[in-house]
Amino acid sequence: MSAEPGKLKDHYSVVVIGGGQAGLSMSYHLTHKEIDHVVLERNQIGHSWRNQRWDSFCLVTPNWQCNLPGFPYAGPEPKGFMKKADIVAYLEAFVASFQPPVFEGVAVKQLRKLSDGLFEIQSTHGTLTAKQVVVAVGGYHKPRIPRVSEKVPAHIRQIHSSEYRNPAQFSEGNILVIGSGQSGCQIAEDFHLAGRHVHLSVGSAPRVARRYRGRDVVEWLADMGHYDMPVELHPQKEAVRAKANHYVTGRDGGRDIDLRVRAKEGMQLHGRLINCVDGVMHFADDLTKNLDNADQSSENIKNIIDGFIAENGISAPNEARYVPVWTPEDGGSCIDLIAENITGIVWSVGFESSFDWIDLPIFNGKGYPNHYRGVSREPGVYFLGLPWLHTWGSGRFSGIARDSEFLLAQIEQQLQAVLEGVN
Repeated sequence: MSAEPGKLKDHYSVVVIGGGQAGLSMSYHLTHKEIDHVVLERNQIGHSWRNQRWDSFCLVTPNWQCNLPGFPYAGPEPKGFMKKADIVAYLEAFVASFQPPVFEGVAVKQLRKLSDGLFEIQSTHGTLTAKQVVVAVGGYHKPRIPRVSEKVPAHIRQIHSSEYRNPAQFSEGNILVIGSGQSGCQIAEDFHLAGRHVHLSVGSAPRVARRYRGRDVVEWLADMGHYDMPVELHPQKEAVRAKANHYVTGRDGGRDIDLRVRAKEGMQLHGRLINCVDGVMHFADDLTKNLDNADQSSENIKNIIDGFIAENGISAPNEARYVPVWTPEDGGSCIDLIAENITGIVWSVGFESSFDWIDLPIFNGKGYPNHYRGVSREPGVYFLGLPWLHTWGSGRFSGIARDSEFLLAQIEQQLQAVLEGVN
């Protein structure tokens, strides 16, 4: 599946950094165009799916949206949701279909430009040069754990969501999950369904219904072109790149995540975490607002779907709107971690990007690459696989084929320009 480390050439026309679905998709196009290239992968193909997802993990988007270039999902459940092992198998089958030149276990330490115009890539397996470079390492690099974690009593086990596998990782006792994005809500449910008593700190992440008026909401959104909307036409413009995804799940065949239902069943919900003082966690008085806003986000999407159905004369069953089944009491809350027998905390507050190994003036003040559709300010350097690189689907299986095909055209144009300059 991959070349043996130690056999890297000194120079390639294109070096692709990252062997996830983004880097592999780029390699697919380069391979079929017979463009000399190599893919450098720090760990193993599909590393994040294999090693940074919990045991019960599954996609939140339906399988039919898995559409790697030349390799759409062809399994028996297009409207189902692939589980962790199935996702890895899908990637492995994609790799087997065209045998990309991947070197696993090769970490890139520095990318810089030389005086002759070539790019130098320093790696753990030597130094090589390239005419062009595609950075396909995504945007989730360093697990974020706030400094307030340092105030937690030492005997309480703390992990980041990327380290979570299953409830058995924690000794008997109660669990606190911080963060209510997709991962936080699903991990809290995983503990809850395993019979553990869970506290969940709820933030500002929106939610969405799994199905509405006879179809998966993703199907409606796809038909309405939401996954094709370029970032510059989104109402929030580039600010949308920093927004949390709507929480929903593909578990149990796909369903809503309704935190109010879980609260009725015994899960204890709290507002946003403020501080930890003498072993007591303090939460803001914003739980009601956060739940209401999440529900309103879901209802707004339904409003858009209703409008689309009416405008296009589509026959679809009517559906009653959501009615909250639980309302929190007013006021903030706190947890005495020892008195409440909290034995574990899962921090599900996202990741930080880190491109400090790229020695090129192509980043904004926040360290995010300046680019248009992945084309950076430095001719010959590209980014692929970032959330909202171009559209909502850019960081997912659904949009990576289009993004990588667009970059292929830029790469070919650049190679041709260099060739014409030589001649």
